[in-house]
Amino acid sequence: MDYKVKDIKLAKQGKLKIEWAEDHMPVLMKIREEFKKKKPFKGLNIGCCLHVTKETAVLVKILKAGGAKVGLCQSNPLSTQDDVAAALAEEGIHIYAWRGCNNKEYYWCLNKVLDLKPTITVDDGADLISTIHSGRQELIDDVYAGQEETTTGVIRLRAMEKDGALKYPIIAVNDTPTKHLFDNYYGTGQSTIDGILRSTNIMFAGKTFVMAGYGDCGGGIAERAKGMGANVIVTEVSPVRALKAAMDGYRVMTMEEAAKLGDIFVTSTGDRDIITKKHFKLMKNGAIVANSGHFNVEVDVKGLEELAKYKKEIRNNTVEYTLKNGKKIYLLSEGRLVNLAGAEGHPCNVMDMSFANHALSADYVVKNHKKLENKVYVVPEEIDKRIARLKLGTMGIEIDKLTKKQEKYLNSWQEGT
Repeated sequence: MDYKVKDIKLAKQGKLKIEWAEDHMPVLMKIREEFKKKKPFKGLNIGCCLHVTKETAVLVKILKAGGAKVGLCQSNPLSTQDDVAAALAEEGIHIYAWRGCNNKEYYWCLNKVLDLKPTITVDDGADLISTIHSGRQELIDDVYAGQEETTTGVIRLRAMEKDGALKYPIIAVNDTPTKHLFDNYYGTGQSTIDGILRSTNIMFAGKTFVMAGYGDCGGGIAERAKGMGANVIVTEVSPVRALKAAMDGYRVMTMEEAAKLGDIFVTSTGDRDIITKKHFKLMKNGAIVANSGHFNVEVDVKGLEELAKYKKEIRNNTVEYTLKNGKKIYLLSEGRLVNLAGAEGHPCNVMDMSFANHALSADYVVKNHKKLENKVYVVPEEIDKRIARLKLGTMGIEIDKLTKKQEKYLNSWQEGT
């Protein structure tokens, strides 16, 4: 079986991690039983470019249980858990992933997954999709549809659709409520703080915390920093989100103003050049900088290198830059997403819903691909509601149901005051 991982001997440890995840992802376990019986992906190839974590392992094992041949590569050079990758290799997944791969190796891994000629692509950042469109166009005719997990990827794909460049349909899993209202907000919020703490062991209470971006991810991070006692500043370009942050009780200002005040800086915008050279020059001695956006373009690491007279790794995932003026700035996880490079990513409990969306969307694609156009689609509402009901059930929560009279009232325009 073809694979490439750091060390296959790590598989035993990886299997224990996957067992833990399975015990805490009950929605996916219910879907697995369904897929085992029905084999919806029999004879199909599914190519995945995702963060190689224990939670991802549960998803790809379920796709395999549904009859698919599954290929998996990492969607970020620093997010792979090598023991999990080894365990998946032993489980029969065609996996090409190891922590710390360089750019050339990263695209070699992508292309190894594409060599399997996927019928469905599953992305976190749209790298499989963009590689197919730019360099592997011979594969397009055989692809039913793709799926995208993250905000940054969906932004790229909607731009492709707008330009008429999208050559096969995409399901924007990120945009479904049971994903972005939970994974982005609660998952990114907790895991980003976790990554900063593991990298620095810094005290949040009393610190000034600068949050760049106040979307679902940034809002979740800001709330958790506030909950730990930090004084939170938000920077934004959207007037609506800036107003929301102000109404939520945060100070809102430009990054140029915030750079002078912050002790800890986190970016999560999906855009580039959020913290640049001019901001580093304004920062306090000892400022900590981290990124929680998908790509490592939000923090100008090259600019920081140019300002520094020397640097050293002072802790795992923490590099101390001493600037020419003597100030020190600490960069976490090379400016890559700190929640995965510096910690373990989102908790299993919340990824249970995100990956349930991927699993059920793949099933939906198999049944409906002939009807889909080359557009970006949201996950069908019935899938979203099904996942929410399943999750509530696993939590032992029951909710009310509408009576026929209530349904009639909500659906009628004739009943008023």
